[in-house]
Amino acid sequence: MSTPLLVAATAAQHPAHTPIAFVRSVAHAYAQRGMAVEGALQAAQIAPQLLQEDSARITALQMELLCDHAMRELDDEALGWFSRRLPWGSYGLLARASISSPSLGLALARWCRHHGLLTQDVALQLQVDGSLATITLVVQGDVAPHAAMAEFCQLSVLRNLHGFASWLVDARLPLRRASFPFARPAHHGVYDLLFEAPVQFGAAVASLELDATLLQLPVLRDEQALNAMLQRALPIQVRPYTPGQPLVQRVRQALASHPQCGHTAASLCAQLHLAPRSLHRQLQQQGSSLQQLKDDVRRHRALHLLHRSDLPLKRVAQACGFASEKSFGRAFVQWTGQAPGAYRQAQRAR
Repeated sequence: MSTPLLVAATAAQHPAHTPIAFVRSVAHAYAQRGMAVEGALQAAQIAPQLLQEDSARITALQMELLCDHAMRELDDEALGWFSRRLPWGSYGLLARASISSPSLGLALARWCRHHGLLTQDVALQLQVDGSLATITLVVQGDVAPHAAMAEFCQLSVLRNLHGFASWLVDARLPLRRASFPFARPAHHGVYDLLFEAPVQFGAAVASLELDATLLQLPVLRDEQALNAMLQRALPIQVRPYTPGQPLVQRVRQALASHPQCGHTAASLCAQLHLAPRSLHRQLQQQGSSLQQLKDDVRRHRALHLLHRSDLPLKRVAQACGFASEKSFGRAFVQWTGQAPGAYRQAQRAR
């Protein structure tokens, strides 16, 4: 599908949430360099007159296309935020420096430390205090004196880091809170969409807060996956991360791979690299629940074993993850209206 058709299709299917203030920031980066922004606007199919409408909105795909064109044309992945340009590929080098980390915590620490090699205008730091991990962004220089540029800079740096972290563990990394040191903008609603967490404005510094236990999650990506992601990296910055598979499918596969285990929310979260609150919330958003999925997987395996094997009922119960034959029998009656033995006899009579 060509770019114009892709933009049109996406705009028709998804509402436009990205505020025109962010487009103006990109336009300001062009003005700083004495260059025309019209080519970038055309590449993203953004009408130039929209820049004059405070309430205008564009889609995430349009923002992605706009930034991609601007970063290449300006040869600046920071889009004018810092005192010197970050040439195309700078954040790719940052990602390569983090990808070999065994855990998310080490990957984030490396990202924060190496970001200082790209620019000293802002400082990123990962701090852990008990159960709370905080990533802070402290402005150290005259970063983006234009107010809209200062907002877009801090938002983008933290969104980029959060998106990359979620990609590393292939899960939407849940945040406790996102904070920013500027007044609440008129388009504050987009922050809720981007971070899916409580957002505080007027804070001392920009920061992201998350459960410290998440730092122990293993990094699931490798160099090959990184090379593929870098071919189109901006989606992890302009929209919330979407795992490779729907969570319902991932949970079902995890349950089915070890059906004899008495899975709990804690054990599944450790296996799927999720926080318990995020597990339950995402399953609910996808129209399911952990108990429903456990029942579905157990029921399917029980029906299969009763129909296809001669295992005693006690062994069938164990193979389905039940602590006793009695509890298995009660659950089976709820599922089918029959006792396990009666179901087996009826199937064989057929």
